[in-house]
Amino acid sequence: MESLHKIATRRLRILWIVLGALLLLSVTPLWLYHRQVLQLSEEKLQDTERLQQSEMTRSLASETLQFVQSVREQLLSQRQMLALTGWIQDVDDPVHAPQVSRLLQDFAENNPNILYVSAVDKQAKGQSAGSFSADRDPFVDGALKRAFTASIQGLNFISEPFALGHDNRPALVISVPLFNDGQFTGMFAAVVSGDRLLERLRDASVRDRVVFLVDGHGHIVAYPDPREMVPGRDVTSTNPLVSKFRELPQELRATETMHFTLAGKPPVEMIGTYSTIPELRWAVIAQRSLAEARIDAGVQELTAQAMNFVIVVTLVALFLGYLFAVGITGPIRGLVVSVRAISRAEFHERVQIRGAAEIRELAETFNHMAGDIEEYVERLKLAAAENRELFLGSIKMLAAAIDEKDPYTRGHSGRVAKYSMMIGETLGMNPQDLDRLKISALLHDVGKIGVDDRVLKKPGKLTDEEFDLMKQHTIKGANIMRPVAQLKDILPGIELHHERMDGGGYPYGLPGDQIPLMARIIAVADTFDAITTNRPYQSAMDLEYAMERIRSLAVSKFDPAIVEALDSCIRAGRLRLTAALVEV
Repeated sequence: MESLHKIATRRLRILWIVLGALLLLSVTPLWLYHRQVLQLSEEKLQDTERLQQSEMTRSLASETLQFVQSVREQLLSQRQMLALTGWIQDVDDPVHAPQVSRLLQDFAENNPNILYVSAVDKQAKGQSAGSFSADRDPFVDGALKRAFTASIQGLNFISEPFALGHDNRPALVISVPLFNDGQFTGMFAAVVSGDRLLERLRDASVRDRVVFLVDGHGHIVAYPDPREMVPGRDVTSTNPLVSKFRELPQELRATETMHFTLAGKPPVEMIGTYSTIPELRWAVIAQRSLAEARIDAGVQELTAQAMNFVIVVTLVALFLGYLFAVGITGPIRGLVVSVRAISRAEFHERVQIRGAAEIRELAETFNHMAGDIEEYVERLKLAAAENRELFLGSIKMLAAAIDEKDPYTRGHSGRVAKYSMMIGETLGMNPQDLDRLKISALLHDVGKIGVDDRVLKKPGKLTDEEFDLMKQHTIKGANIMRPVAQLKDILPGIELHHERMDGGGYPYGLPGDQIPLMARIIAVADTFDAITTNRPYQSAMDLEYAMERIRSLAVSKFDPAIVEALDSCIRAGRLRLTAALVEV
């Protein structure tokens, strides 16, 4: 009976699955048809919008280039006039200054796009004309100064966009250098109004479409409503079209349409196009909300009608499918919860085995897999702990071997490591950096392996030649450890712990902040141990004397913050001197 009940239950679950599949099949053709109609309408809409935007941006890019080139050609024409009259040699010469001033005035009056024009000599002094006072606007003054610097280098110049007046009118500075017989004599520059460009952008920005100009830095050159987007504003981070344009090679002429989303509440799905103007390193950008485009094309109404019909059929299908869905989703939901727990390293989590035969089999397999993973991870943890202990043991043995070369330095590396760890903890270093500091301190004298014993164990004062040999132990130590890639982060403590804050240390004479924190800590700990232990050249000193000596070297040799941290450890009673070998 129990076996028959299991079979009936299994058949019942499969029946529900089949029933659900049938219901879905009844809805799917309608839904696919609806999606196909929407897709075709959407594609036609987007193709039309893409074509319009591409043609518009290319046309505006061409007009913009012609506008800027026209202004530049006029400047070049005026420069030719100055050359023909000979005034180009010195436009600020009092003899012909009135004629130059009149030339500029005529040029400004006859060109409505010119707000201000100036001709200056190589000392940036000269004549100017126009309806605008450049020296009263810091943006214009800064742009003219950059233009003059470019002119000195013999370059034509177009400034970044900036806003003028209370209504934020777009403007920019265009300049050409002045030369006479190949020698730089000055600059001819104009402050150019962007009103003509602004008017064209406004004409193109209709039916919720926005068309604007940006430069190669992602700054607004001109925007249909300057109150909304001021010229010079950086829109790279807020507009994916601008960001995409900035990634292109500056010399590339390209037009591209793309979909993107403008951040907001709610986010707005957009379609936009950019056309580059490589000669100016600008781009014309057109963008439009897809929602508005759909309304304009009648797609939204079509969508609503088709959607209403599909919704009715879908609701019926959902009602019938709900009964079998509950029976399937429950076990699957439990499986998802367990999978997420495993992803959080909670390997003890197990799936409750229930549901259809296929789901039960999946749950059993998952539980078996989770058990295997848990066992494997435990073995990995144990192996990692053993490897770390072996690594640290090897480091300590190497440090002990170094110290054994000289009976006076027995236990020195261990004590320096202990003092360094205390200082690092006081300074608030994180556990990972403390671990590196500990290993570096243990190995800080590893280079002494390569120092001749007659120098290393000499009881008296070293000669200059012997001291030079001794100083090589820092570089030798770093070279010994450098082939081990895993130890690259500890090399600064080995190589630089004899550097001084005033730059008088060795091996490189690094000053102040150029010395890594690890090396500065080991330097203090190393000196502290040297003062408080017996050496051939001195007897061990007490804590008070040692700290007084180290404080006297703060700023010149040691970092004052590290000296203060060491002093804090002593005052707190954490650091006490002992004759026994220090274990770290």
